[in-house]
Amino acid sequence: IIGGPLGKDQAIALGVIFVGGAFIGRRAARRLATRASAAERCLFIGHEVSYRRLATAFTRHDLPSVLVGYAPIEQVLDALRAAPRDEVAVLRELVAAERAHRIIIGPHAMSNTATFELVDGARRAGARVSLLPDMLEVVGSSVDFDDLYGITLLGVRHSQLSRSSKLLKRSFDVAGAVLLLILAAPLMAMIAIAIRIDSRGPILFRQWRIGRVGKPFQIVKFRTMIPDADALKDGLRELNEAEGLFKITDDPRITHIGRALRRTSLDELPQLFNVLLGQMSLVGPRPLVADEDGCILGAHRERLRLTPGMTGPWQVSGSARIPLEDMVKLDHLYVSNWTLWADLKILLRTVPFVFGSRGL
Repeated sequence: IIGGPLGKDQAIALGVIFVGGAFIGRRAARRLATRASAAERCLFIGHEVSYRRLATAFTRHDLPSVLVGYAPIEQVLDALRAAPRDEVAVLRELVAAERAHRIIIGPHAMSNTATFELVDGARRAGARVSLLPDMLEVVGSSVDFDDLYGITLLGVRHSQLSRSSKLLKRSFDVAGAVLLLILAAPLMAMIAIAIRIDSRGPILFRQWRIGRVGKPFQIVKFRTMIPDADALKDGLRELNEAEGLFKITDDPRITHIGRALRRTSLDELPQLFNVLLGQMSLVGPRPLVADEDGCILGAHRERLRLTPGMTGPWQVSGSARIPLEDMVKLDHLYVSNWTLWADLKILLRTVPFVFGSRGL
């Protein structure tokens, strides 16, 4: 062992190792704990529309919980009113029937009194309780509680980034893009050679996308399709598998090397140059083509307040499997609740998607 004080490079490397080790250790511990314990069984009480939205989320994500049932809220409230002195027994029967550990309540259009009685009864029935308020689809989870002369208000953050936040995000993008380009340069060279050997045509693919505040820019990617693939798009629309977006699992236009690149998302590495030019960010809303962007109207266009990203909440949520409407909601919540820590978490969560071949 060599003695003496650590140098600057050694201290930085040690810090990176500690942070990375803590993150990997935490994820490994959570995974082991999840496998060792039984899945949490969740029973939803609410309206069918909310239930379908919740069921889609449970199906899309690999959660340590399972949605086991749905009870229409009107029927539950009617049963509670019919047994005013034994409401706990009604809820206890629901919990026992589904062997539920948690009750999720969607209190849409319910009075405060009815909501309180339902929550209190569910707790006394022995279940953990969660609420699914519709307003969080708009304001997100980063909210403040304001006190106005004894009245509790829900404070909503401004969706516009401050100057310091913009500078911080841009500095993080430039530093990250430079580092990633240095590390990925040999891999990018090998990919370029493989594309040239695999099929005729250019190595890079350029396409116009809609950027921040609606300004178009040309996105750069490794070419994964045959030349003039866009000309064949109209003839393949009947095979489209995504809602609002154009996605085909076995797209006949994709080349052999292109299929491997898309599966690992390595075709997107040249977008690091878009990041250096300020046209894109490492993390941000998904950059859409003009016809997809034209489907987004009203308040959802707030997603364009931030620079589009190479990855984002849509990527770590299963980018190719979510419809346009849900993707826009994810982008809106990301813009409304941006923090640098949120960007770091999304970047770290993107890594398993690349190595696990779960890309676009």
